[in-house]
Amino acid sequence: MPNPFAQVAAAWLAHPVELARAWHELATVAWATATPAPVAEAAEGDDRFVDDAWRANPFFHALMQQYLGLTRTLERQVYDTPGVDERDARSAAFWLRHWCNAVAPSNFLFTNPQALRRAFDSGGASLRAGFQEYLRDLLAGDLRMVDRARFELGRDLAATPGRVVMRNPVMELIQYTPVCGRVHAMPLVLVPPWINKYYILDLTAQQSMVRYLVGQGFDVFVISWKNPGSDQAGMSFEDHLFDGILAAIEAARTIAGVPQVHAVGYCIGGTALAALMAWLNRRYPQAQDIPVAHWSLLATLTDFSKPGDIASFISDDSVALLEGLMARQGFLDAQQIGWSFRMLRPNTQVWRYVVQKYLLGEAAPSLAPLAWNADGTRQPRATHAFCLRALYLANQLAQADALELRGERLDLGRIRQPLYAVGAVADHITPWRSTYCSAALVGAPVRYALTASGHILGIINPPGGSAKQQYWAGPLLAASSAKQWLALQKPGAGSWWQDWNAWLAERCGEPRAPAATAHPSYPWLGDAPGIYVREG
Repeated sequence: MPNPFAQVAAAWLAHPVELARAWHELATVAWATATPAPVAEAAEGDDRFVDDAWRANPFFHALMQQYLGLTRTLERQVYDTPGVDERDARSAAFWLRHWCNAVAPSNFLFTNPQALRRAFDSGGASLRAGFQEYLRDLLAGDLRMVDRARFELGRDLAATPGRVVMRNPVMELIQYTPVCGRVHAMPLVLVPPWINKYYILDLTAQQSMVRYLVGQGFDVFVISWKNPGSDQAGMSFEDHLFDGILAAIEAARTIAGVPQVHAVGYCIGGTALAALMAWLNRRYPQAQDIPVAHWSLLATLTDFSKPGDIASFISDDSVALLEGLMARQGFLDAQQIGWSFRMLRPNTQVWRYVVQKYLLGEAAPSLAPLAWNADGTRQPRATHAFCLRALYLANQLAQADALELRGERLDLGRIRQPLYAVGAVADHITPWRSTYCSAALVGAPVRYALTASGHILGIINPPGGSAKQQYWAGPLLAASSAKQWLALQKPGAGSWWQDWNAWLAERCGEPRAPAATAHPSYPWLGDAPGIYVREG
C-alpha cells in the first residue's frame, strides 16, 4: 500500500491552485496567532496547557496559539486534500498528529512555563529528579507509566478469594468463593482479552467487577489465559474458542450442576465469544442444546469496518511485516503491542509521562489500572495473524458465512440468545458506535448500555465512583443508527453495573446453596489468582 503522506503530497502537487491557497491560509494563521488577540485556545481536556502562564504570559500565550492554530489548520488541510480517498487522508492525518504532538512546546524545558518555574523554585532539584527518572526508564528499556513494584498480585490486585478449578495449555479457570449464603443457579463465565492479563476484572477491592458480582450473589468463573512463549507459536484463534472459552463453559456448568451458563466477553475476548456463539448456533439446531442461555459483550467489536485510529496501523504491508517478525520470535512481544496501543493516544500515554517525570521530576504514579496495563502478555503468532487478517483486514466475522471454524460457517444473525452489550463514550480502541453496530448484527434481542469514560474505566466502573457518574441503557434498535438510539435514551445516574446486575438477576435463576467441596471432575488446583497470571 502506498505511503499515505506520499499520496497526500502528490495530490497537492497535482492541484497547484489549491496548494497556493493552503500555503496562504497557513501564513494567515501564523500571522494571526502572533498577535495578542486570542485565535486558538486549548480544547477542553487538553491538560498540556492548563498552567496559568499559557494565558497570562504574552510569550507563552502566543506560542500556544501559534502551535494550536498551525497544527489544527495542517490537520484539516490533510483531510481536505483534493483527490485523496477518506481512508488515506485519515491515515495521513493520524501520523501528522503524532508529529504535531511530539513538537508541542509543553514537551520541552525552555518552552514549558511550569517546568521552568519548578526548576527555579526547587533550585534545580526537579531537574535532578527528572534525570534520575530518565535513567531508571533507560535501564528498564521503557517509558514506565507506573511503579509496578508497589503492587503485589494476590494482595493489592487479583485478591478476591477463589480457587483454580481447571488448567490446560491455553488457560486456567478460576471459581470465586461465594460470600452469600445462596447464589444464583446459573453461573457467570467471564472471558477477558488475552492481550492483557485477566485481573482487569479483579483490580483493587474497590475496582473489582469480580468482587462486585460475587457480592451480588452470583457464582463467578473467570478465564486466566496462558502467557504463551515461542513454543506455543501455533496456538490459534480456534484454540482460544474451544480449548479456552468452551472448555471453561463446560467446566462451569458441570461444577454448578446446570445445563447452561451466562457468558461475558470483554474486548477481543468478547469477539471470540461472539464467534463461539455463532458456531454453537450453527452446530446445534435446538436452543436448549447450547450451553449458553444468554450473554454479555463489553467494549467488543464483531464489525471491524470502523475500528478507530488503530486502522492507521493495519494494512497488508504492516501485517506482512508483523508476520515476518512473529515468524522469527513465535509471538508478538508484550512491549511491542503495548506501544502500539500507547501510540493511539500519545499525549496521554507518552508525552504526559515525559513531561511529568523528566521535566517536572515527579515519580511514576501508583494507579491500579496502570499497573495492570503494564503487565502485558505475548500474542501467539497464529492467533495474532488470524485476528489481523480475518477480522481487521477482511472483516469476515461481520459477513454471514464468510468465516469457517471447525466445519461450521459463522453467521451472527443466527444467534438466538439474548445479549447485553456495553460501549464506552471515549473508547478509542473499540469505538462505541462500532460496538453498537456490532451488537446489531446479532439475531437475538439486545439491550445496549453506553457508559462514560473509555475502554478501561468505562467498563471497570463500579457504583459510587462519582456524583457525575451516568450511563444510557435501552433496547438496541436495529433499524436505527447509534446516534439515533442515543437521542432516544435518558441518562441514568450511577453505574451501568447496576442496570446489568438487574438484567442478570432476572435471568440467572433462583438462589441455590453453593457447593462446599470440589467437584470430583474438577478438583481444586490451588488458590486464586493461579500460576498463569504470574508468568512474565
